[in-house]
Amino acid sequence: MADDESSANVKISCRNVWKVYGPNPGDYFDKKGAEIDVTQLTSRMREEGHIPACADVSFDVHVGEIFVIMGLSGSGKSTIVRCLSRLVEPSFGEIILDGEDLLKVSKTELIDIRRHKMGMVFQNFGLMPHLNVIENIAFPLKLQGLPLAERKKRAERVIELVGLEGRELHFPRQLSGGQQQRVGIARSLAVEPELWFLDEPFSALDPLIRRQMQDEFLRIQQKLHKSIVFITHDFLEALRIADRMAIMRDGVVVQMGTPADLIVNPADDYVKEFTSDVPLARVLRAREVAREPTGSVDGLERMKGSISVEALMPELAHHPDGIAIVDDNDVVLGVATPRSVVEVLAREAGDRGASAP
Repeated sequence: MADDESSANVKISCRNVWKVYGPNPGDYFDKKGAEIDVTQLTSRMREEGHIPACADVSFDVHVGEIFVIMGLSGSGKSTIVRCLSRLVEPSFGEIILDGEDLLKVSKTELIDIRRHKMGMVFQNFGLMPHLNVIENIAFPLKLQGLPLAERKKRAERVIELVGLEGRELHFPRQLSGGQQQRVGIARSLAVEPELWFLDEPFSALDPLIRRQMQDEFLRIQQKLHKSIVFITHDFLEALRIADRMAIMRDGVVVQMGTPADLIVNPADDYVKEFTSDVPLARVLRAREVAREPTGSVDGLERMKGSISVEALMPELAHHPDGIAIVDDNDVVLGVATPRSVVEVLAREAGDRGASAP
């Protein structure tokens, strides 16, 4: 089922979406929708020579949210993001963007939506070798029919945003892998999209450059507050960037929630395998280790409840009496102490161990 958040806060909604490859995928769906038992239906499809790449997938992406979809190769994560933009046509379901079902719009309307509302970045940079940086970035604006002066102005603005100043006239062959990926990101941002799709954009990069690009991505998002669907197979990458995430297996969403939800309460062994090597201190928030104050909090250092325990711990070394943990309105939620941190980490680690297979 899709999320229960107010529809006013939902940018795009994926509702009971299926993508089935084979000779007659439409035969499996009647006018009332897909059959209820997903496991039985997918087994039947495979027995009859069809491939259910996505099976009854539902989720909402909220305005300004980074929603990460992850899974192993063949799990359906790339297929579903292509269904969202109709680069791949779903076999069944609804894709609702700003209250409008994208599966019911005409091809002309869809092209207009892609050109003006969507930005897309893929693992393959897809740069045109005969165009320089600024020409590559401005190319989708040319397709929109914008005049040259406006194209140049927008391209220059995103060049500065992604840190490519001084390389405007370079050709792709003159750029490093990280710089080429920055051009791809800038090109997708040049159209000023409301919705941004990124399919494993950093997976082909070296580890150091990859982390730098993640930092750059987060910096850009902090400025622009886009609604983002981000595909990855790397849980540590998802952990760094996700507001919420979904884990897929064999075309099905196995679990959905915040990274901390998935780590502390994995739905099954498949999710647990993804999360088993992640340090708890990196995902638990300061508010989760705070305790009711036993006295006055006057004079205590204050820190936001949203920071990670990993970031909190070095500060506790300098404040053994504790740190007041506050919300965004500076209201005290509790006090974190070295003892409270150790107690929570020990409890959660014990719970993970007890539930291990």
